[in-house]
Amino acid sequence: MIKKTIGRATRPIFIPNRDGVGVIEKNIEFDWHMGMSAEVRKRSVRCLHQEAQKQGFEQILEASSKSEQAMGIQLSAFFLKSIRGFPVENLFQSSKVFKNGGPYRDLLFVTPKEAKKDNRLKTSGPMVKFSFNQRDFPLEPKSLFYDWLYANVLFSERNIELREQFFNSKFDAFSDIEFNPEKSFSCQARTLALCVSLYENDMIKAFMEDPVSLASQFNLYKKLSIKQNQQLGLLI
Repeated sequence: MIKKTIGRATRPIFIPNRDGVGVIEKNIEFDWHMGMSAEVRKRSVRCLHQEAQKQGFEQILEASSKSEQAMGIQLSAFFLKSIRGFPVENLFQSSKVFKNGGPYRDLLFVTPKEAKKDNRLKTSGPMVKFSFNQRDFPLEPKSLFYDWLYANVLFSERNIELREQFFNSKFDAFSDIEFNPEKSFSCQARTLALCVSLYENDMIKAFMEDPVSLASQFNLYKKLSIKQNQQLGLLI
């Protein structure tokens, strides 16, 4: 029996709304290469981007450690670091507060992979909030704290050059081959699209100062499709 090595999968790409504030999602069906190695994942990324390009998205950045673009790797949560040298992933995991424990600040000092898979994150009961620099953040909207945290790291003095290169590149859309919307909600590709939208609409500072209010004011976490956005007359 011949083992099947290519299947079909559907994953979202994330498009920054440049004429309003928010993120547009578009699902793309593409050839999925079976296997867990980095090279196999890169094949799937190529197929995803090829299908997206057929639909008019020319410049796409894969934002993950599996990216073939140097900038995509640098902007992944495992590699993008704060002024003090902590990766976004470690900052995020070490900010989780549970009913029976946390935040586990020691997760700042392990690898991003170890931080993400620490058993205490699964055995400390339900999450109740995020806590960062003596400031608490709610669990809803989902990904708000992750977006706020990522934006603060991206706009820190440590990342000035990377940030300038990123915004000057004018990417049409972003992908993250590791993101499965059925299993998780935080996605660095979506966060980058949101950062572009906020930055190009001069609202990134307001978001970093008060993300909860801005998210409510502009309904930032309403999932928009391209069709819905066309009806609003905002893009494409």
